[in-house]
Amino acid sequence: MANNFKKVTCATTPYEGQKPGTSGLRKKVKIFQQENYTENFIQCILSAMEDKLAGSFLAVGGDGRYYLKDAIQKIIKICAANKVRKLIIAQNGIMSTPAVSCLIRKKGCDGGIILTASHNPGGVNEDFGIKFNISNGGPAPDSCTNSIHKLSTQIKEYYICPDLECDISKVGVYDYLVENEPFRVEVIDSVDDYLELMKEIFDFSAIKQLLSGGFKILINCMHGVTGPYAKRIFIDELGASADSVVNGVPLEDFGGHHPDPNLTYAAELVEALKKGDFDLGAAFDGDGDRNMILGKKAFFVCPSDSLAVLANNLECIPYFKKSGVKGFSRSMPTAGAVDRVAELTGKSLYETPTGWKYFGNLMDAGMLSLCGEESFGTGSDHIREKDGIWAVIAWLQVIANLKMSVEGILLSHWEKFGRNFFTRYDYENCDSEPCNKLVADLEAAIEKNTFLKKSFTSNNKTYVVSKVDNFEYTDPVDKSVASKQIKQPAEEILKPLIEIALKITKIKEYTGRDAPTVIT
Repeated sequence: MANNFKKVTCATTPYEGQKPGTSGLRKKVKIFQQENYTENFIQCILSAMEDKLAGSFLAVGGDGRYYLKDAIQKIIKICAANKVRKLIIAQNGIMSTPAVSCLIRKKGCDGGIILTASHNPGGVNEDFGIKFNISNGGPAPDSCTNSIHKLSTQIKEYYICPDLECDISKVGVYDYLVENEPFRVEVIDSVDDYLELMKEIFDFSAIKQLLSGGFKILINCMHGVTGPYAKRIFIDELGASADSVVNGVPLEDFGGHHPDPNLTYAAELVEALKKGDFDLGAAFDGDGDRNMILGKKAFFVCPSDSLAVLANNLECIPYFKKSGVKGFSRSMPTAGAVDRVAELTGKSLYETPTGWKYFGNLMDAGMLSLCGEESFGTGSDHIREKDGIWAVIAWLQVIANLKMSVEGILLSHWEKFGRNFFTRYDYENCDSEPCNKLVADLEAAIEKNTFLKKSFTSNNKTYVVSKVDNFEYTDPVDKSVASKQIKQPAEEILKPLIEIALKITKIKEYTGRDAPTVIT
């Protein structure tokens, strides 16, 4: 038992803008490094737990980006001073977002603090993020994040044990006394529990047989958190060759690259697949919850199609053979390919706002098995986060079962269900003021039905706007309402519609951009 540590009450003042979004609070590292900035937000997360705080058990992990270890030490010190009973922390702090969700559910944690800015760049001049997941393993609901934000505007003090130090580089159990109360930090190998869950979900022997039979994969971890997971699962457990995983060492700046698994930022994977040496390629984002799937010669699987293919083949996965398929869901901006599967298979389909917490409500109510977003997120009810590694293993399970190529599976799927064409335009690092004006003007036009029944022509094709609305969602479980979900619909087949969308939104005028940063 270590020394009996004292807690200290530190006076502080609020910072503006500590309002968590759908994926927590994301800011530049230098903002988090301001005096008391990180401390304030952590204290507000804990204070929002109210009567569940004292004696609580929390999981902590992050994607390995710059400032992670500093933030974890602050979390340990502040949790100790707030009468948290136990923390379970990944070795060196590195744990994927899906693995944190898995850990919370498996160990019965009261919640978890995840340190990530997801697919955003990392480094001393780049992004950092903190988000809170609740006891179901999923992102905190609006009621919780609203409480955190309100507390952040009123905070006057936080509590900390400044002298308490914990070496998170070594797996082990560390016990302390904080003003005569026990406090424990357990440092774990972050892959173990997640790997165990994957073995319960999938038939590893069938996938191993596929890979041993000459089916070659290339997994690009983009120097994010998934490196250790990919090596253990795809190489050690499933028998892929040692060179099947690249960029597998987590780096604080992701090797100077943007850890977003799309055709723009994962171009290295695309070029490697074009050569025809690999049958499946995959890339993940910084914290491991997003994925991109490519087939031989870089055949691109749109995230909307990936969701639909998995939905149509879920029952070849042992987990779903046992639990059954309850229903499907997609976010509003995601193309309706999975809707076609739901209709023909007689499953329920839910269209939700962007944000995994909406899927979590449906899962907890036993209404949902599989869900996804157009932003390269796919997941199931095995946890309450989207899960990149899971999605790739699921694809390998489907391929092993159907004994078809990635392209063959998609062509067969389109032949049966038809094809939904979809594209997404991302305009990154634009000034917020004109973009807010863009949305405000578009909302005003929608309110006045300016575009309804109006004709637009591009490339000698004319389209008439049949429906205009600002998406609003009433949760079928708790009846909460999410509004203000507007997103503009966004290459050759969709080109006329894209030109019309750009004309309606006046996006070039507002952003000053002739083209988006990323096209999906």
